[in-house]
Amino acid sequence: MDLSATFYFVAVTAVLITGISKSGFGGGLGVMSVPLMSLYVAPQFAVAVLMPILLAMDFIIVWKYRAHWNRRVVSMLLPGAAVGLAVGGITFQWMSADVIRFAIGVLALLFVGQFVLAQRRERAPATSSTFAIFGLGALSGFASFVAHAGGPPVKGILLRQNMDKSVFVGTNTMFFFAMNAVKTLAYGAIGQFSQESISVSFVLAPMLFVGIGLGLFLHRFLAPAVFIRLVYGFLFLAGSKLLFDSAGIIWTEWIAIARY
Repeated sequence: MDLSATFYFVAVTAVLITGISKSGFGGGLGVMSVPLMSLYVAPQFAVAVLMPILLAMDFIIVWKYRAHWNRRVVSMLLPGAAVGLAVGGITFQWMSADVIRFAIGVLALLFVGQFVLAQRRERAPATSSTFAIFGLGALSGFASFVAHAGGPPVKGILLRQNMDKSVFVGTNTMFFFAMNAVKTLAYGAIGQFSQESISVSFVLAPMLFVGIGLGLFLHRFLAPAVFIRLVYGFLFLAGSKLLFDSAGIIWTEWIAIARY
């Protein structure tokens, strides 16, 4: 595969934003990483490249926030996440690249819509039912497996716990560390990693330290709302582009199948 300089620029940007988001603001903004990289490579290749980087990030951030996380919340989310990971693992290899691009584009725009709606609601803490927690955990697990986009579905649960910002980041990181460890094993089992994907991961790896360092710095000084609004704008553009590129191809394929 001949990877362009533009791809590497976008991939570096994606790793930086993911590192800043995970270490500074409890993740969530990493949802744009796969959509951005999928503009230039197959989504399956994008998730394989990012997997070792995300796991390395988790190791570092878990150590940083090891004394600041809520065990009860993590234990509530993990059962649903396990179901979502299983469904993602079963369906991932059967989907064409364009179908996954389309699905990721839809997820991206849904996450943007979720964010916009959340800004219009009161931010008073609220309780969530066991069913809602299980369902959001499952959605997070599925989105995480197919697109490393599991952050936004669990944001609502975490935000309702009225946590200190450091506990919020630590809890989010512990949850995704558990999921990413399982995903790494699953990707290896289904042959998702290749020599090329690992080589690209190695090239991008230094950027994860820069992203984490910037995130820890911004965690202390920058208002999260400013950063989040900016990146969700880019997420909207990336999701729209993925839908525009894939919808026409999928529609053409469906018409051909129907005629056949």
